[in-house]
Amino acid sequence: MSLTEVFLIGIGLSMDAFAVAICKGLAMQKVNYKHTVLIAAYFGIFQALMPTIGWILGSQFARYVTAFAPWIAFVLLALIGGNMIRESFSEEDEEDDNADLSHKELFLLAIATSIDALAVGVSFSMIELAMSIWVAVILIGCTTFVISFAGVFIGNIFGARYKSRAELTGGVILILIGLKILLEHFGIL
Repeated sequence: MSLTEVFLIGIGLSMDAFAVAICKGLAMQKVNYKHTVLIAAYFGIFQALMPTIGWILGSQFARYVTAFAPWIAFVLLALIGGNMIRESFSEEDEEDDNADLSHKELFLLAIATSIDALAVGVSFSMIELAMSIWVAVILIGCTTFVISFAGVFIGNIFGARYKSRAELTGGVILILIGLKILLEHFGIL
């Protein structure tokens, strides 16, 4: 597998993280660079970590990963999305627009959006890469970091215009991403 192919895999793997980063940007009244880097770092690190773990585990556990990964991603995204929807109907107006940016939430989102990368790592253990596994996972992680960083800004542009519905929209998007992952698993999409 060539460097170009790994880069394209990195772009494909980062699309869920990109969508979630847009959701986080929607909820921000003003872009905070520290929070934007934190969001992008979580997604980038986990997109690099999961293929590494998959590569280490190798093909002996591939059937377990592929069997449960869509369910885990769906449940995590549905829970977080449902919480965002619930908060969108809350009457409280928070002073700190980034108060919901917790490490626990980012950790769960990063896991949910990178589970498919675990299966990619398993596939890396079964094929010959044209580069070191470490170059491949760093490329995937950096690609996801950049795309997620941009996603926060894109989401914020729309969130600033439509802030009254931004959190509701973000929650619905997360649930739909989880549902898409599940439907793809069953071969419906």
